[in-house]
Amino acid sequence: MTVIQARPRVLAAADELAVRSLVQRDRVLNCVVDCRLQRAPDLNPQRLGGYLWGVGEAGDELRAAAFCGGNLVPVGEDLAALELIAGQLARGGRSCSSIVGAAESVATMWPVLSRRWGPARAIRASQPLLATQAVPGIEPDPRVRRVRPADLPRFLPAAVSMFTEELGVSPIGPDAGRGYRARVAELIEAGRAFARFDEQGQVEFKAEIGVLGRATAQLQGVWVRPDRRRQGIATAAMAAVLGYALELAPSVSLYVNDYNIAGRRLYDRLGMRQVSTLSTVLF
Repeated sequence: MTVIQARPRVLAAADELAVRSLVQRDRVLNCVVDCRLQRAPDLNPQRLGGYLWGVGEAGDELRAAAFCGGNLVPVGEDLAALELIAGQLARGGRSCSSIVGAAESVATMWPVLSRRWGPARAIRASQPLLATQAVPGIEPDPRVRRVRPADLPRFLPAAVSMFTEELGVSPIGPDAGRGYRARVAELIEAGRAFARFDEQGQVEFKAEIGVLGRATAQLQGVWVRPDRRRQGIATAAMAAVLGYALELAPSVSLYVNDYNIAGRRLYDRLGMRQVSTLSTVLF
């Protein structure tokens, strides 16, 4: 790694152009920070939802950066600079629930952070990041629609089930689930939650656009109810979601665990191709 003299610092409004330049090197990979910049172009921590740390002199090109809020998200390919940022963050207590980013970046930062932040609850070391710019040549399921605010009481249990199944913990925390309910309701209000309901009005399939950046709509929470799995509903349902998402962004992306063979086959049928590899450290 290159030796760097500059020290990590919290970025401010004067660094906006430098941050944007760093993000724009790969806006699909960096869609989380890209989305945050839309919300707070002046890098105001309150609107940003956290702090951006970077290495580089004010007004100059940044070597690397990292968003530290609910998640820690590295940006940039300069591993030496990311290691410095990790060292700075390790001096303080952990406030994030996960580290998510390019696999090489996470592999560089985590050994430094783990000395103070460890141990991790789980590490997903290889998660292919997939993307497409085209509507799949598959007939979309007409029963998949945007979730309406009135659907929240029926949609929320499915969202909780998916979260618990995927992450191994329930999102119903000490606040009795109020924060998670508010987040799900926010996605519904924004028209970024999709579902197929059965004849009894219960969710059979669901997915959300978790991040909507200028370059991509990143999907999350793709879930089929256990009793409806292996019955062929996911392909057409996802084709419908991709169609909706491509109305909002020029591409659609998502990341999947490398061991999820069924999911990877599904996304391959939909024309989604790997553009990078992510890693996630869960606390």
